[in-house]
Formats: sequence, C-alpha cells, structure tokens
Amino acid sequence: MPTWMVVEDEPDLYDTLLMFFEIWGVDGIAFTTGTDAIRWIDDVDRGTNDAGVPELALLDIRLPGATGPQIGERLRQSPALQSMAVVLTTAYHLTPQEERAAVAQAGADALIYKPLPKPADLRDMLQEVIDQRKQAGPVAQEPLRAGRAPAPTAPRRGHDHAVPSRLATSTPPPSPAPRARRLARTESPYRAADLPRRRRSFWRWLGRSIRRLLGRD
Repeated sequence: MPTWMVVEDEPDLYDTLLMFFEIWGVDGIAFTTGTDAIRWIDDVDRGTNDAGVPELALLDIRLPGATGPQIGERLRQSPALQSMAVVLTTAYHLTPQEERAAVAQAGADALIYKPLPKPADLRDMLQEVIDQRKQAGPVAQEPLRAGRAPAPTAPRRGHDHAVPSRLATSTPPPSPAPRARRLARTESPYRAADLPRRRRSFWRWLGRSIRRLLGRD
C-alpha cells in the first residue's frame, strides 16, 4: 500500500483528505502542525521511526510552527525522505514572486490552489506528480501549478472541491495581483456577555405585559 504524507491545519480538510486516502487505498501519515511534521522527519533521520518512506508530501503553505515550504526544505535535506514528491497547497492568492519563493524553498513539484479539485481529479494530479518525480529522480523538474488562485481578498477553504484548471507550468500573469489577506469572520452584533442581560429584559417585559392584561399593573 502506498503511503502519502499530509500536513493540514484546517480540520474539515484534514478529515476529508484522510477519508480520500482510505478510499484510494493510500496509507496516510498526517499532521496538523508544522512542528509535529518536522519532529517526525527528525525521528526518521535518527532511525527512531521505522515508518516507510512516503511517496508524496501534501503541505499547506501556512501552518502553525513551521510553514509548508520549511517542511519541504527539511524533507529535501533528509537522506531518507529527500526523494519524495512535494506538493504545496494554499487558499491564499500568491503573487508570482511569492509562488516562486515558496516552490524554490520547498523544492516543490507542484502548487495547488484551494479549493482543491474534485477527488478523482486530485488523485490523478497527485499521482502524476509522483510518477514524474520517480522518472526524474533527484533532478528538479519545472513545478506544476493547478487550480485558479483565490480572489486577493477572499481566500477559499479547501473542502468545497471546485473543478480546477488543467495542470500547467507556473507562468506569471501580465500584472502581479495584490497579496491576499485572510478575511476575519464577521462578529455577531450581540456579544455573549450581553445575552443574560437581554434575556432578563425580555422576561421583565413579558411579566409587565401579563400584569397589564390581568389588570394588575
């Protein structure tokens, strides 16, 4: 059974990817922080972890502890794991300069924008990257780029599964787009601390209304 590694801090996407792996007959090594992933790589290099070498590492770019490019860089330095295919994912719009920097640091074979492709398309893309890495050996190939980049001000989450554009080499657009920012969730106009007071006000109003109806007020 092939083994793939995934590092993803979005809970829904983390669970979804592991479900896909099980359906595809792939054994998953999964982490939610970059720190845990780096620690696992160190254990493999020290020989204290005898897990088989995964064929693929699917790395979110922005992670707690260590970024996806930093994890990819560490994999390329590992005597045991340096031959793995490395695929970066992100929900953020990256400028061409940011794309090149992330791919170069990670030694990545591909960059896929979220929302990720449909399951069958995603599997085909990842398998294509694995096959190309095996054929190329240690020689670095031109990285593949897949998916439409999210709008600069609206990064999308990974579990929506939009149909991607075809795999293509990373070619900068005519004019760089502004860097994305993560949109904050809209805060409710009623804070949690206000709820007890609002409930008490409601019950006072209801009591007064009942007393008026009974002629006691």
